[in-house]
Amino acid sequence: MKPVLATTRILGIDPGSQRTGVGIIDVDTAGGIRHVHHCALNLLAADSFPQRLRLLLDGLRELIELHAPQEVAIEKVFMARNPDSALKLGQARGAAMSAVVLRDLAIHEYAAKEIKLAVVGTGGAQKEQVQHMIGLMLNLPGKIQADAADALAVAVTHAHVRATARRIGVDVRQAWGRK
Repeated sequence: MKPVLATTRILGIDPGSQRTGVGIIDVDTAGGIRHVHHCALNLLAADSFPQRLRLLLDGLRELIELHAPQEVAIEKVFMARNPDSALKLGQARGAAMSAVVLRDLAIHEYAAKEIKLAVVGTGGAQKEQVQHMIGLMLNLPGKIQADAADALAVAVTHAHVRATARRIGVDVRQAWGRK
């Protein structure tokens, strides 16, 4: 009889002002990763930007209540060419972080290049490469929606970092470099 391995549920978030990707995985103590859920929260149905943020808060609250993640990882904001877009992205990220901390969950942050490096092997990977690798890693059929694939990639990155941290005996925040 195989021993039952303890699992940790990780929620990955790829924040966006139009769509926010969400990916949930379970990671066991041996490092095995299992897909639980993924989706893109469509925020464009709202009449105004503040209402988009409300949809984001409500959608994440529901997912957190339904799936009960123990750890959360989110993509850091990158500098966009358009200042207005960067500001809206930052506000969406702040709303997502608020939804998480209101449930007393800690947040681990990863830059896009770090996520691509962890999942594809190069920090300059294209979105399609991330989608493909996430599909392979999690044994998901068909093409995964881009925002949801990015969110799963954030969760997988955190799973890798936490496993490395455990192996070398350091805090998760120390395992991925000097931040």
